[in-house]
Amino acid sequence: MGSFFATVFATLVTVPIIGYFIVFVIAKQMTKKHRKAVHIALDFSTVLFILSVHYLIVTIWDFSLFWLILILMIVMAILSLLLQYKLNEEVDLKKVFRGFWRFNFLLFFSAYIILICVGIFLSVTRSIS
Repeated sequence: MGSFFATVFATLVTVPIIGYFIVFVIAKQMTKKHRKAVHIALDFSTVLFILSVHYLIVTIWDFSLFWLILILMIVMAILSLLLQYKLNEEVDLKKVFRGFWRFNFLLFFSAYIILICVGIFLSVTRSIS
């Protein structure tokens, strides 16, 4: 049973878009609202994209930059907090976290796509030479 969960987790981290679609379909059935289902799926799959980017970096270059990912996320959270304060002169932590988390989705989704392309390119060039 443990190997089943490990396989499901490994699949979701390797291909986080599958996790997005699974959560989207479940949320769509439960909420009956497309927009809310998209937001729920984005929020859930952000964690999968962060882990996926980490493991792609480890697979491609054989070293971990997880510490750098965490520092980047902390800096982005601080910048998001400062931006909220500068714009509104008060801080709504719910809005700050939501904006921070959605920006993380965009960042790590983009990084995932770029790393997949880089990984394919490096794999092809290594097999040719």
